[in-house]
This record gives sequence, structure tokens and C-alpha cells, in this order.
Amino acid sequence: MLHRPPSELMERPLHVVLGTTPEKVRELDALAREDRRAVEFLYASLGGGDPLPLRLTLVMEEGEATAVIVDLRTLLEGAPPVQLSGLASQLSHELRNPLSSVKMAVQTLARNTGLSERDQRRLTIANREIRTLERMLWQLSEYGRGTTPNLEQHAPRTLVQEAMAMVTPELTERRVEIQIDEAPDVPRVRVDAGRLRPVLAQVLLNVAMGMTEGGTVKVSIRPGAEGRVVMELVEPASLLPEEKRDSLFKPYECHLARGAGLSLAALRRVLQHQGGEVSAETAPGTGTVFTLTFAA
Repeated sequence: MLHRPPSELMERPLHVVLGTTPEKVRELDALAREDRRAVEFLYASLGGGDPLPLRLTLVMEEGEATAVIVDLRTLLEGAPPVQLSGLASQLSHELRNPLSSVKMAVQTLARNTGLSERDQRRLTIANREIRTLERMLWQLSEYGRGTTPNLEQHAPRTLVQEAMAMVTPELTERRVEIQIDEAPDVPRVRVDAGRLRPVLAQVLLNVAMGMTEGGTVKVSIRPGAEGRVVMELVEPASLLPEEKRDSLFKPYECHLARGAGLSLAALRRVLQHQGGEVSAETAPGTGTVFTLTFAA
């Protein structure tokens, strides 16, 4: 748990082992001796690495003050982000109201025909950044969401087109087109379209932002194995090093440009909750290919 051999831990003061203060250790010992299974959280500074988040359950066992220690990073790895769900919901609620007020003020100013060209450009930028904030809030909320999806049959091409419509202003500004190449006889897919569209829209936008102005984002749709449907998006501008592959779908750990980490993490959670999956492969001359798999 503490990532050090027992010989470095035995017979040493507890505050040294946990990398905290003697005062904190005396407080933990007193809580344990109360024998009420108190729970404490502690960031242990062990060696030169980042502090390790620990959860301590403090009890008395056979007359000795004891701590049951859990490494929170290990505990939360791959687990549903329950705490994040509540936090995301509160953040979305608290931030959406002031953001809506700012949006209304900017849109009202934009209707002023007497504005200079420079002021009009400033308002265009403000509108774009407001839309970006709205999408970020939605992604954060969706990543932490654990409700049962409402699965219905949808045409894959239509899903892409509806996702494109959500980021049309940004695509138009960069003069980037989305080209859909759909194989014949592609079946409909079972998805919760209301939850899939926004994350798919953000991923399309991330790919578009990595291209030169006037470029084309290619989306391929074809039947997959076992009656599934496969959708591929190519991001030619990005190459992902092999050692960074595992971090691609972790929130804010993605090393591709333009902060794609949260959108890819949200996309994976949405697809997995709906019976699908997303993966990525990278190769020189091709870039990064995202493969989305849907249940038909």
C-alpha cells in the first residue's frame, strides 16, 4: 500500500511512515482509541512522488489502535465516479444560471447595429467561448451521470449529422466539412441519442480543430462483427505515443491537443453504458483513428 519494503517501515514513527505531522498522528491515534470506526482521509507524502490519497478506518483490535488503509487511487480505478456525479450536478446547476445571463447579455449586444466591426468580432468570440463553456459543463455532468440510458433505434448517419449541427458555428468558422462514408445496408443502432449526440459533437469538433482551415473530417460507418456497427473518425494531425495510450480516455490526462481528455472520457462512458465501446489506434502517415462500436 505504501509502496515501500517492510524493512523501511517497521519500528519507525508513524508520522514518518505516513509523511505527515506528529500532531496529526496523535489525532488519528486518539480517534482509533475511541473505537467508533472513525473514517479519516489523508494525503501521505511518501518520498519524492506526488502525495498518495489514503482512506483510514480507525478502530481498536485486541486492545491496539489500528488503521485499515485503502489507497483511493486503486479503489476508484475503473469505478463509477459517484462523488463526481454529485459534484458535476451541483456545478452545472450553479454555473448554468450566471452563464445564461452572460449569454443573453452578449446576444442582446450583438443585435446592436451600431457596433463597430472590432466590437462585432469581440462578441463573436464571446459567443463562441460561451458555447464552449456550455459543452464543458455538459461533458462534466455526463461523465459523472449513472442513470439508465433510454435506448432507441437510430440511423448512424443521422446521429453524426445531428452531432454536426450542434457545432456548426465552429465548423463554419474554420471552414471544415464533415464527410460521411456509409457502407450499404448499415443497420440502425440502439443508443440514447440525447446523451450520445453532445459527446460525439465535441469529439468531431476536437478532430476538426486539429485540421487546417478548409479541411475535411472523414467519418466511416460500416457493419461490424456479430451484428454490430462500427464508426471510424480519423484525426490526421495527432499521433499518440505508445506510453500515453492508457491515459487517452482518462479525464484531463489525454495528451492529444485541444483538451480532448474529458470529451473522450465522457464518450467512452456513454458508449459503455449503451453496450458499445471506443478505442484508438495511431500510426505515422495516418494519425489517430478513433473506432466507435455500437450495438445494433
